[in-house]
Amino acid sequence: MTTPTAEQAHQQPEPGRPGGPLGYYESPIPIRQATLGDAIASEWTKIRSVRSTLWTLGVMIVLMVAIGLMSALLVSAAGTDLAGEPVVALGFFGVLLGSICVITLGVLTIGSEYSTGMIRTTLTACPSRARVLTAKAVVFFLLAFTITTVTATVVAVAQTAILGAGVDPGSVWLRATVGVGLYIAALGLVSLAIGAIIRHSAGAITVMIAVVLLPLVLAMFMFSDSLRDLQRFLFEYSIPNQLGALYGTAVTDSGPSGWEPLLLMLGIAAVAMGGAYLALDRRDV
Repeated sequence: MTTPTAEQAHQQPEPGRPGGPLGYYESPIPIRQATLGDAIASEWTKIRSVRSTLWTLGVMIVLMVAIGLMSALLVSAAGTDLAGEPVVALGFFGVLLGSICVITLGVLTIGSEYSTGMIRTTLTACPSRARVLTAKAVVFFLLAFTITTVTATVVAVAQTAILGAGVDPGSVWLRATVGVGLYIAALGLVSLAIGAIIRHSAGAITVMIAVVLLPLVLAMFMFSDSLRDLQRFLFEYSIPNQLGALYGTAVTDSGPSGWEPLLLMLGIAAVAMGGAYLALDRRDV
């Protein structure tokens, strides 16, 4: 029995691949570079398959619908005159409480991966950290915006039907639906960015709840004349007051009004996301 020469061995076809050189294998699966679309598809699979999404958004929908409709029914039963206030303003308290749910989901979107160690697997599969954070932000923002806007619109329509009052379709109605949806989604982006910076779910949620409620609470207990300017500033730029401004029912006569609260929140979200990109890129996991 003769041993084949090196040239003969090289010319022998590989099993399963006629004519191929010995020891050479070519996968039949096409290989291509991963894109942002792939990362978005991956993040969409994650966010829709975990229970936290169902619970947080489900509770938000229940709060917005229950409080909004209850307020309208109570006003209708009592025969209260809204004194020119837009009917859709009755949905304010439901949205304010529902925003806590969106904040929680925003933090968990990235904070849960740090707590479980899943972030290492995510960054191994997609080494581009900016792409990962962008995909998370896009998926979360679109989901939060869609759910909040649809729910706010349903509540506004129901309130208008119950009270039989009209609203200004060009300003208050649009701000109370699309504007509120964009505002809450942007607030959720801030929470996602804080979650990426702090990398601890409970800590980030605590920080965000303080950001939402603490300025208004502090302003309510500032009785000194020397603190009047600070008190007014906290009232005007507190998140509840800005959210009320979108409904046309701000606590103060001065401060952001119309679409200004939305522009302010979008600016804050952009700055927070910038910090999150830097933190994710420069720190180890």
